[in-house]
Amino acid sequence: MPRSQPEEQPWADEIVAEVRSAREELFAASGYDLKKFAERLRAAQEASGRAAVTYPKPKPQKSVPA
Repeated sequence: MPRSQPEEQPWADEIVAEVRSAREELFAASGYDLKKFAERLRAAQEASGRAAVTYPKPKPQKSVPA
């Protein structure tokens, strides 16, 4: 009779688990509404007093016929 392999536990990363837990808490606080979540993030960004990095919108390139 062949020996059975012990069942392997899935690999777990403490940092990934912590980030996923924080994400779950943030979404739950927003009622799982993406718009409310984004509003909360923008409000927190504004309240932090730190400058946000923004980039200008790219201008469309004129295409040259071949």
